[in-house]
Amino acid sequence: MGEESNPSWYTSSSGMRLLVHPHALWRSTNPKRDGGFFVTKEILVTVDVDETRAAVVEDGELVELFVERPVHQRVVGNIYKGKVENVLPGMQAAFVDIGLDRNSFLYVDDAQPGRAEVEGETIGGAKGKLTIKEIVRPGQEIIVQVAKEPIGTKGARVTRHITLPGRFLVLMPHVDYIGVSRRIDDDKERERLKQVAARVKPEGAGLIVRTVAEGAHEEELAKDAAFLTKLWERVAGRAKAAPSPSLLHRDLGLVHRIVRDWFDDTVDQFTIDNKEEYQRAAEVLDLHAPHLKDRLRLYTRTDQSLFDFHGMEMEIDKALKRRVWLKSGGYIVIDQTEALTCIDVNTGKFVGTTNLADTVFKTNLEAAKEIARQLRLRDIGGIIIIDFIDMEVTDHRQKVIKTLEDELKRDRTRANVLGLTQLGLLEMTRKKSRQNLDEAMMRSCTYCDGRGKVLSEETMARRVRAEVRRILKQSSSEALLMEVHPSVAALLIGAGGSNLKELEAELGKIIYIRGNNEVHLEEMHLRVLGTREEVEERALPVKPGQVVEVKIEEAHVTNTADGIARVDGYVIDVEEAGALTGKRVKVEIGKVYRTYAKARLV
Repeated sequence: MGEESNPSWYTSSSGMRLLVHPHALWRSTNPKRDGGFFVTKEILVTVDVDETRAAVVEDGELVELFVERPVHQRVVGNIYKGKVENVLPGMQAAFVDIGLDRNSFLYVDDAQPGRAEVEGETIGGAKGKLTIKEIVRPGQEIIVQVAKEPIGTKGARVTRHITLPGRFLVLMPHVDYIGVSRRIDDDKERERLKQVAARVKPEGAGLIVRTVAEGAHEEELAKDAAFLTKLWERVAGRAKAAPSPSLLHRDLGLVHRIVRDWFDDTVDQFTIDNKEEYQRAAEVLDLHAPHLKDRLRLYTRTDQSLFDFHGMEMEIDKALKRRVWLKSGGYIVIDQTEALTCIDVNTGKFVGTTNLADTVFKTNLEAAKEIARQLRLRDIGGIIIIDFIDMEVTDHRQKVIKTLEDELKRDRTRANVLGLTQLGLLEMTRKKSRQNLDEAMMRSCTYCDGRGKVLSEETMARRVRAEVRRILKQSSSEALLMEVHPSVAALLIGAGGSNLKELEAELGKIIYIRGNNEVHLEEMHLRVLGTREEVEERALPVKPGQVVEVKIEEAHVTNTADGIARVDGYVIDVEEAGALTGKRVKVEIGKVYRTYAKARLV
């Protein structure tokens, strides 16, 4: 263990120069990698007072990001004693109060006793054998585990199939079963691990052997099994005495989970920038994987943050954007909705070198790799539709789909590529269990309410006119002052004040419109409603002969020799000040009009 050290250049036997980090060269003697890929992998953890973030980096690219905040505690993996609030036979589900803001959702398949789902396969009782009314009843107290975070307006999804993950094993207290991770593809090793698991398995319970257990000794698995058994005994003991709803077991914090679930032989370096968390991680490794301690690093530089040093902040900003540029010059556009995610592929600036078919194929091939990375990075789940650029060559289509499938093998979250539809769109699904990156790091715009667009100036001007008509028709007041965004004000006033004069003639009232950059495009503020004198006093903040100091904001649109300044949103046209943009000057007010005043430099 030690402080952050810089990467260095390494020349392979073929003469290729590679930029690698310390502790990465051990791969030359152990070429086996996740999904069969040769990649360098690094984990970076940065700890702040209100947020902890963990980044998984493969071949220098950010592929996974985990964010945890104290004010939004993660609940997936937590075990609760809850009370069934109501049972819905029509939905074959029940709502369970576990003490969160919203009741959790228990589906019939997750409520079946003696069943569990292991890597997509149902273990135990027959699916659909019992109805939800036969399994639970209102007022019943049950032990459940959160399987999916509350998202949006939906409560957490819970299950009665409890699983307790350890370093090498996952304990299933209610299912007598032994399973081995599908990522372990060596048949002899799978059989060995299955036999070891059978010897260390608690009676009446089940075990799943995790990928990290490949090559582990029986003693290590036995310790893990004993630890998980004691943990479940404590949880079951609490459940007997605790009222409902109650939290019986909270899953580990982010740093501990990353060490448990991600830090294995495929990771070349694990760097933490917080000394306390670094020491906790070292203690966990002492117990479970002492041979990995030399890959644990404490980042101590003060001139640059850990994420900035590795370029992660820039990568996170890119991951929050709708458009993602490819190295070739093409790009993909990612649109996420509540029901599904649509991804569009475009050639963009890439024009190719040979022919159209080759250009399209190369763009789609590069896009397939980037899409797989973006799905992991943004943690996009549910239904995903990908609109690749149309390919006439059948072999090209097959290679693009195969590339996407191969890249998805690196993803720990289960994904299923269904193929092309009749419209040439690729359908796929990806399991969703937590908030995606957008939901974790962004919120809906308070102005556009998450639409991503605002009203046009023309639409807003029409609404302001309608509001002015409503106010003045219902009021005996002679005049009003309405403040809006400058671009909306320009449309309301019109060339030479023509639109404003027409509205005044229609209503028989005096109307003042003032533009203000501080007013949002979709807002309008009624400042004064009263007599002509009262409104004019507020609407005209300057008087003829007055000397004021103003800032020249821009040149006049039609007469560029003049400059434009504003006082409380009221326009001042300053003669011969067009070249003084950005400067503060003293001016003498000349003539004062309804919508602007003329002035000269002093």
